[in-house]
Amino acid sequence: MAFVAYSASTTALLPFNRIFSGGMGKKWNRLSPGYSARLRAGPSALSRTSSFSSAAAGKAGGAPPLPQLSEAEKTLPIYTWPHKKKPRVCILGGGFGGLYTALRLESLLWPEDKKPQVLLVDQSERFVFKPMLYELLTGEVDEWEIAPRFSELLANTVVEFLQDRVKLLHPFDHWGMNGHKQSSCGGTVLLESGLLIEYDWLVLALGAEAKLDVVPGALEFALPFSALEDACRVDEKLKTLERTKFGKDSFIRVAVVGCGYSGVELAATISERLQDRGIVQAINVESTICPTAPTGNREAALKVLSSRKVQLLLGYFVRCIQRVSDVEASGDATVIREGKDIAKHNSEKYVLELQPAEKGLESQNLEADLVLWTVGSKPLLPALEPCDKPHELPLNARGQAETDETLRVKGHPRIFALGDSASLRDSTGKLLPATAQVAFQQADFAGWNLWAAINHRPLLPFRFQNLGEMMTLGRNDAAISPSFADGLTLEGPIGHAARKLAYLIRLPTEEHRFKVGLSWFAKSAVDSVALLQSTLTKVLSGT
Repeated sequence: MAFVAYSASTTALLPFNRIFSGGMGKKWNRLSPGYSARLRAGPSALSRTSSFSSAAAGKAGGAPPLPQLSEAEKTLPIYTWPHKKKPRVCILGGGFGGLYTALRLESLLWPEDKKPQVLLVDQSERFVFKPMLYELLTGEVDEWEIAPRFSELLANTVVEFLQDRVKLLHPFDHWGMNGHKQSSCGGTVLLESGLLIEYDWLVLALGAEAKLDVVPGALEFALPFSALEDACRVDEKLKTLERTKFGKDSFIRVAVVGCGYSGVELAATISERLQDRGIVQAINVESTICPTAPTGNREAALKVLSSRKVQLLLGYFVRCIQRVSDVEASGDATVIREGKDIAKHNSEKYVLELQPAEKGLESQNLEADLVLWTVGSKPLLPALEPCDKPHELPLNARGQAETDETLRVKGHPRIFALGDSASLRDSTGKLLPATAQVAFQQADFAGWNLWAAINHRPLLPFRFQNLGEMMTLGRNDAAISPSFADGLTLEGPIGHAARKLAYLIRLPTEEHRFKVGLSWFAKSAVDSVALLQSTLTKVLSGT
């Protein structure tokens, strides 16, 4: 498995059909018929020997001890792979990186004896198309459209799915570049259920979770918005507030912490939903919103937020979050908003203490019925390392695996990492952002490089191609700044339609794309008829 530079000779090896990010065109998702995904667990018929050649150790006459399964591991139930001789690929995480890598492997042409067995492990039964979680709050999409079950997506593939949580990693491949002739086991994965998985190749695509423990009270009182469960909780909370405050003079107050893409999209979506029944306040430590976004996207967002009367508190950071009842119990009479002691209000309200991050601003306190947290995330890899060997994987300060340009984890030739789990820099030395677009493209390369490694072909260096940036700003509003047209921004209904079309094309499988496209078309037709009827009614009533 040689590392090679990208050249004309390797270009011919690349079977990409590059449409949008990651080449998800028709060839990308052409799935071969096969048996439905199913779970096999029990006493393993596979060899438990995991010895490795020391030829790659680089020390003459001084080979390290050969790794073996521990006594504790030998007592665990071991996942039974369907075939004893075919390569075993275990993919941890079913997000954009993990699922699309599995589908990419399925779409490639393989020699009959080299086509790998692929196992996808995820804690949830559903894949979540996270960029469209906001549409769940407006009712624009249904849950099945953006969160289909893995069993449905993988039904026509040979990829197997296992719903479980990953507990521990034990890689063996750092002992040498190639496995022993009698065993090619690259390591083991222990799941929370107690099941042990032996693999030849491992893909780390576990994603990240919201980082709420940086501010006192955030973990207890703020809601993140990064998973399907988060979106459902926020929607239920909003419905409860809408019911309890229906017909009353008091507003529903929502505080959104963070004004990056996620925070701005949330503020725009919720302000549209609540309209004149709510007050949305967005807090950001910087003096502007979406500081890394294209100018056109930022200006479009500012225009929409202003039209919906979203209050921007820029240049502030949240010092702590408290429940009103706790403030009342502590006897703190200084927490005042609009001349009223907020301790007199409902105990379900919260107080955010804001401190200025810039000169010229004063500290202030906000009252909120709902606090949404969109600042920071933490990869899940550090928690998976064995406590007795905490540095088996090279992790950066954020907890991401350090990879080379082929997406292989440094020092571990049988492990690939992508998405939030990977730390990779672009050609300018800048760390690639943990976005869906990056994960899309990395999945394409990870699938190809696994094919190349298994077939002893040269691996390709990953090169990120920025295709532009998109953001939703409400039910019929969005902003898109494509990279191919400098200075161009599509906004409003046109941007909204273009964004939905782009995401429709990026949905995982052709079958799912067809069903969702049909559903969206039907909804659009119904909305158009309703709008026409409303317009005609107004015209006739006016005459």
